[in-house]
Amino acid sequence: MSERPAASEDEVPIVPSPAARLTGRALGIDVGGTGIKAAVVDVASGELVTDQIRERTPRPATPEALLAVVVDVVRRLEATGMLTAGMPGGAGFPSVIREGRAMTATQLDQRWIGAPVQQMLEQRLGRPMVVLNDADAAGVAEIAYGAGQGQPGVVLLLALGTGIGSALFVHGQLVPNMQLGHVEFHGRDAETRLSAAARTRRKIGWKKWGGEFNELLAHYEEYLWPDLIILGGGMAKEFSKYERFLMTKAPLVAAAMGNTAGIVGAARVGETAARASGATHSPG
Repeated sequence: MSERPAASEDEVPIVPSPAARLTGRALGIDVGGTGIKAAVVDVASGELVTDQIRERTPRPATPEALLAVVVDVVRRLEATGMLTAGMPGGAGFPSVIREGRAMTATQLDQRWIGAPVQQMLEQRLGRPMVVLNDADAAGVAEIAYGAGQGQPGVVLLLALGTGIGSALFVHGQLVPNMQLGHVEFHGRDAETRLSAAARTRRKIGWKKWGGEFNELLAHYEEYLWPDLIILGGGMAKEFSKYERFLMTKAPLVAAAMGNTAGIVGAARVGETAARASGATHSPG
């Protein structure tokens, strides 16, 4: 492994401009409330150069249990020979992230609150890592390589899965840690009524769900006035089933990166942080 200064927990993750031309490869990890997946990414193209390795998020998702799964997934990537020593990485994590620490744990065990996630991953994986909110990671990928590529102004990404993640970009710059899934909607957190998991739990059809979600979108538009809204997460692939029930002022599109967005965005940020620190590593 080539030597480099460990990423400081005091650093704010460096999110590259969508127009930035990157080269090389990086590890991308996407930690979600349901699954944990990882791959090696070509950051120039945003394409995976390995298969995704995926495991279910443990229950309960305590720090030790979750880290054990992450380590197992990464070791399996290392065994392919494509994930080389010293290759930097990034991880999307389902939490508000400040100074490398988890500040919330809506989908995870409460013992994560305050935990130094970035430091823990670097120590366990033995490589430079950067951590950011999981929806932010997905948004970075969609802005750089996917449905938001070349889009000026305000772009809002909503990741519809176990919860409702959100990422906001203004002229390509990320506004980190937006938590729009937790705004009040009909007296409750929006995601407890309108996430993919909530729709399944409530046993409601697309028309009823779409009517309620349309109301939530109207609130978001009133607050933020986005120029483009991207719907991502697990429900993006079902877009054709509910698109006709949604009416927005801004263009509304499905995410283009599929379930690789979180991996790709995390890798892009990880590679950028490594370059900013002067790191060098094997191209794999």
